[in-house]
Formats: sequence, C-alpha cells, structure tokens
Amino acid sequence: MQNLKALSYDLRKNVIDMIVEGKGGHIGGDMSVMDILTELYFEQMNISPENMDDPERDRFVMSKGHSVEALYAVLAAKGFFPIEQVIKEFSKFGSKFIGHPNNKLPGIEMNSGSLGHGLPVCVGMALAGKMDGRNYRVYTVMGDGELAEGSVWEGVMAAHQYRLDNLCAVVDRNRLQISGCTEDVMGHDDLKERFGSFGWHVICVNGNDYKELKAAFNEAKTVKGAPTVVIANTVKGCGSPIMENKAGWHHKVPNAEEYAQIMRDLEERKEEALHE
Repeated sequence: MQNLKALSYDLRKNVIDMIVEGKGGHIGGDMSVMDILTELYFEQMNISPENMDDPERDRFVMSKGHSVEALYAVLAAKGFFPIEQVIKEFSKFGSKFIGHPNNKLPGIEMNSGSLGHGLPVCVGMALAGKMDGRNYRVYTVMGDGELAEGSVWEGVMAAHQYRLDNLCAVVDRNRLQISGCTEDVMGHDDLKERFGSFGWHVICVNGNDYKELKAAFNEAKTVKGAPTVVIANTVKGCGSPIMENKAGWHHKVPNAEEYAQIMRDLEERKEEALHE
C-alpha cells in the first residue's frame, strides 16, 4: 500500500506535466480520482496490455471522462503506451491523446465524456458477461456531479433488475463540480440511502485511503445477487494545498510558480507515503 500510494503521487506529477504541456485539463478531478484508479489497475482488475483482447478480461469505463489525464497516466504506468508520448502529445492537434477517453487507444473500452453514459453502458457489458457465461467484472467511475444525469438512475434500476453482481460502480465523491459545490447545484442527500433504496450493495470509504479502497473492492467481489457501488469520499485537488477543495481548480493550468509548488508538494507527500 505504501508503494501504491507513493506511485500515485508520481502519476499525479505526470498529470500536471500533461496539463501544462497540453495547455488544458481537468486537474482537480484527476487528483481526487487517482488513488481509486491506481488501486483498481494495480491491485484489483484483471487487465493488462497482454490480455486486452481476452474476452475474460475485466472491463473499465471512465464515465467521468473529463478526468482522462489520470486514466492516461495509469494506463501508461501499466505499459499500454509510453508516458513520454502522452505528455508530449496530449491535447495537441491530430493527437489520439485527446481531452476525453478515446477508444482508438489501447486499454480504453469506450469513448466517454458526455456524462451519464458510463454506468448504462457498463450495465450492458455486465449483462453480456452473464449471458455469455464469462467471469469478468465490470467497473466504472462516475463523478458526484454526474449523478444529476437521469440516465445514471435508469442504469441503476436496470443493474438491480438483472442482479448484476459482476458490476461495481465508484462515485468520486469530492463534492465539487465546475459550477461549485454539488450540494448547491443538485444536492444528493444521503447517497448510501439513495443507492440502497434501488437494491444496490453500498460501501462508503475514504477514497484517498488504500486500505479502505482495497477492503471495499474485495468486499464487492463477494456480493451475490446485487451490484455494488463504492461511495469514495475524496479531496478534489488531492496532493497539494494549492488545489485541495477548491472549485476553481476543476479545470485550470497552473502557472510557473504554482507548478513548482505543486510538484514540491507531491514529492513531499510521496516521501511521507514511503516512510509511513
């Protein structure tokens, strides 16, 4: 867990470099979701460059597609493509490394970005797995602001109807979106109660804590007859006090001074993680 946590700060640095080089990106959500992606890709999911065409591979969809920079960083660390290429080409004209997931790239199951689509598509993937007798699991990460989309709740109902226990959704609950606090824009009340009322198995965790994430995903694998949602309470901009819990960092490019301070903060957090 110490090594994963330390790795997550190096991956955050790669995200910062991408955004600076590409002159744009959703930096705050990248930072909040990074620990979730790192745990999924390095500890939980059966997916790699070697098995990406295997029908038994696990499936992952980044429903909050605007946090693609975090996904690119993790996929690069898994060996799907070189991180140097991502940083150099991100958001440039003609590049495949665009500002939302692009399934022309290895390791990406579907294009996403129009919020509310990831979970319904994952319902289809999970149902197909059941119908075909496959053992793969399906994961998706949604933003909490995304939960205002009606298609999310249609997917929630369908997943319960078909008892998709091979489906695990994650809500990156950082409580901020582009226009401010989620509870001011479209309040969610008690998400545990809300998902539970639809028949889902619900687990609430600190989404920036690897011990809690590991336990949650392991628990999800034991659930029978119902889909699971992990409500991951995270810190938007996690990694540097400059960005943390500030809606203004939803989409922003740091200037030279901010860049230097963020990189120092991330290195300091990495060293702390290695010595915990």
